Amino acid sequence: MKKAIILSSGGVDSTTCVSLAVDRLGAENVVTASIFYGQKHKKEILAARKVAEYYHLKHYEFDLSQIFRYSNCSLLANSTQEIVHESYAQQIAENGEGKVSTYVPFRNGLMLSTAASLAASLFEDEDVDIYIGAHADDAAGDAYADCSEPFLKAMGDAIRIGTYGKVHLVFPFAKMNKAGVVATGLKLKTPYELTWSCYEGGDKPCGTCGTCIDRAAAFAANGVKDPALEKN
Repeated sequence: MKKAIILSSGGVDSTTCVSLAVDRLGAENVVTASIFYGQKHKKEILAARKVAEYYHLKHYEFDLSQIFRYSNCSLLANSTQEIVHESYAQQIAENGEGKVSTYVPFRNGLMLSTAASLAASLFEDEDVDIYIGAHADDAAGDAYADCSEPFLKAMGDAIRIGTYGKVHLVFPFAKMNKAGVVATGLKLKTPYELTWSCYEGGDKPCGTCGTCIDRAAAFAANGVKDPALEKN
């Protein structure tokens, strides 16, 4: 049976990927991997651990924070910038299309490379899929270039070639908006109550950063309350 590694941030999109892979392949063939990249809090990592425990999956963690120590991205602990508390649509309307302040330089490229190395090491000579939860809303307005389909396809080609055709990149939500991701997860009974999306590291989600706003809108579009907010 094919194996799968899910890049798990502990958020809505990657956790939906976990549910999808477990549904397709069975939990015994799925592992998760999380990356600490120097962000201002570790609540995402803690959430990813809880998701792995929920599905009884082996979970791997890597620290790439030294690579990003020179970046001033607002998500990073060493940044002089504050996190913007506006929706991505508002930010693009005000500043024009292009990268937003929460874009971490080539983060997805580094994460995918790490996952590819892990896949080729853990499952040598086996076919492995790497799942990433990037969706169309992430790429809209070129806010996150490393979530776009051209980027993902190029990385997929590089991973396949570099692993002798054994490791493949799967991006099931690239043509889907976040509401569609949540709709998929609700059908799969994804444990959204375990997830964390907020860019701030408080006791409760702030509700006003870009990812909180998008998350709330995605659940509202599906006519359901966010279970993580109900829990909090």
